[in-house]
Amino acid sequence: MAKTLLFCWLLLLSGSLLASPPRVITLAPHLTELAFAAGITPIAVSAWSDYPPQAKQIEQVANWQGIKAERILQLKPDLVLAWRGGNPQRQIEQLQQLGVPIKWIDPLTLDEMFTALADLGRWSPRPEQAASAARALRQQAAALRQRYTHLTAVPLFLQFGQQPLFTAARATLQNEVITLCGGRNIFADSRVSWPQVSREQVLMRHPQAVVIAGGAQQAENIRAFWRPQLTVPVIAINEDWLSRPGPRLLLAAQQLCSALHPAQ
Repeated sequence: MAKTLLFCWLLLLSGSLLASPPRVITLAPHLTELAFAAGITPIAVSAWSDYPPQAKQIEQVANWQGIKAERILQLKPDLVLAWRGGNPQRQIEQLQQLGVPIKWIDPLTLDEMFTALADLGRWSPRPEQAASAARALRQQAAALRQRYTHLTAVPLFLQFGQQPLFTAARATLQNEVITLCGGRNIFADSRVSWPQVSREQVLMRHPQAVVIAGGAQQAENIRAFWRPQLTVPVIAINEDWLSRPGPRLLLAAQQLCSALHPAQ
């Protein structure tokens, strides 16, 4: 009896040692962040995957020029996370035809991003981490919404670039961050998600603040760009936090809310 129990225990132990976590590849920096938040350490990532810091040490198989399809096949992934906003769909579909499992993650709302994070628990060696991380982000968003959205909405211009001048409309995560903080995006009514606008169009809508992705130097450049026609506060938000549709969007929201409503 003792020998039988010992044999069963050794069998279970060997099985657990042989079992390995799913091999996941991420093809965009925010997908890398989502994977790590879910408890997944990818076997390969995209260029500019620099958060968390250990992501910098992982092999890169994608950049703005495309993906390294042959190398991805050699790595034999159990799952590849892709993003329609930055990955070539034709190459991804070719990988699918060759039997590579693909999961597209294209969140247009914070809730979709939270759901995507929770869903990654199916490929995580620590599925409870994915669920916990998604739950924590939902709670943070709910707390910000309760604290700020009842305030009088502040007209904001969300500026990307200078020449040409781009902004974000309603169907973007960046617009939702503005709304979460009690702001009103002056171009929320645009028919396209990322419209190109003119100086005159911005001035006609009378923003009370300009929000940018960047730091202090970028903020000063934007102030100079608008002087003397527009002299309103320029709120600089960490670029990676605001531009990547990943977990750190909540940090961008917290930074914006504090700058927009310091008295709160």
